[in-house]
Amino acid sequence: MAAGAPRVFVSHLSGVAVFDPNGDQVGRVRDLVAMLRVGRRPPRLLGIVVEVASRRLIFLPMTRVTGVESGQVITTGVVNLRRFEQRPTERLVLGELLDRRVTLVESDEQVTVLDVAIQQLPARRDWEIDKVFVRRGKAGALRRKGETLTVEWSAVTGFSLEEHGQGAENLVATFEQLRPADLANVMHHLSPKRRAEVAAALDDDRLADVLEELPDDDQVEILGKLKDERAADVLEAMDPDDAADLLSELPEEDKERLLTLMQPDDAADVRRLLSYEERTAGGLMTTEPIVLRPDATVADALARVRQQDLSPALAAQVYVCRPPDETPTGKYLGMVHFQRLLREPPFTLVSSVVDSGLKPLPPNASLPSVTSFLAAYNMVAAPVVDESGSLLGAVTVDDVLDHLLPEDWRETEFHGPEGVPDGRH
Repeated sequence: MAAGAPRVFVSHLSGVAVFDPNGDQVGRVRDLVAMLRVGRRPPRLLGIVVEVASRRLIFLPMTRVTGVESGQVITTGVVNLRRFEQRPTERLVLGELLDRRVTLVESDEQVTVLDVAIQQLPARRDWEIDKVFVRRGKAGALRRKGETLTVEWSAVTGFSLEEHGQGAENLVATFEQLRPADLANVMHHLSPKRRAEVAAALDDDRLADVLEELPDDDQVEILGKLKDERAADVLEAMDPDDAADLLSELPEEDKERLLTLMQPDDAADVRRLLSYEERTAGGLMTTEPIVLRPDATVADALARVRQQDLSPALAAQVYVCRPPDETPTGKYLGMVHFQRLLREPPFTLVSSVVDSGLKPLPPNASLPSVTSFLAAYNMVAAPVVDESGSLLGAVTVDDVLDHLLPEDWRETEFHGPEGVPDGRH
């Protein structure tokens, strides 16, 4: 970037694409790495944390960046795929600097950091954080309340201090477009303190989605830092099978306390799942498949399938049962795949197109049996039915994969060389 290039605020870089000189996408920006310096000298920007296709976070030194704009980042094309590891002297710009309470040197007034700006030094390849966008008023106030102003880095102090109770509203705002799995990947690489602050800033549904994508240790850590009432609310918002998996990692006393605080219906579903062995159809299933009565129409089924909150695996088929409609249901009659629904007139009764020839899984079916069932019949979900003929739930392929992959698969990338120097200095 030439001297005199425009200043870029870092919140505008979150999630933007990183390209090599040929126009091929390398990954997306997830954060920036800076080193604080003594006195009031602006921090030096060391590089960019980039998420590549394998969800690995890598370090891209600023010396290999040829262009930074709000819409894209251009590299020299030399990208090292070694996993990014933060060093003690480094600060994550988005993850650690935003939402801090700092002090204006001139007035000794405390302000909240909303954003920071970076700029390349004239005639050099070095970058610095030179401006800070702050808001007057108490932390947690709405962005539109309180005066906002942009000041020089040297005009504020307090970035080098450890802050307790740091907010996360602006950090969360920069990542609001991320899929839960991608936000989980970002949170996994934050410090435990910052991870707890981000979790506190997320709403219950969003936090529930993210928890389902985090490694077990991170799940337990985050849940343990929530107040019991909120922890129960988040567990209610999770899929019952994921909530059961998380609760199974807790001491018996903590598990029972949270179950008691949950809504009775939600707690009952989770307790039922906890009663099965983990690596069986009963332990793997979700208790919330799409259940329809025999007199429902294809139009009714398609309306249920279109619900936005359903995963693709659960939306792939509907299960036809006699009342009651909630699991455990009345007698299970069979299922109808989404493709069959698309081929039938809307007024057709689902009972007339139901597939009753496929034998469902018993709740004690082992993980290999479940895997073989899905593979043999090219299914992405399978019904689980008890001895009395009631539908208990459905096992989806994503839950099966969770148990087939290594326990640390969420923390392990399967692409890219290991042990290659990252070129940082």
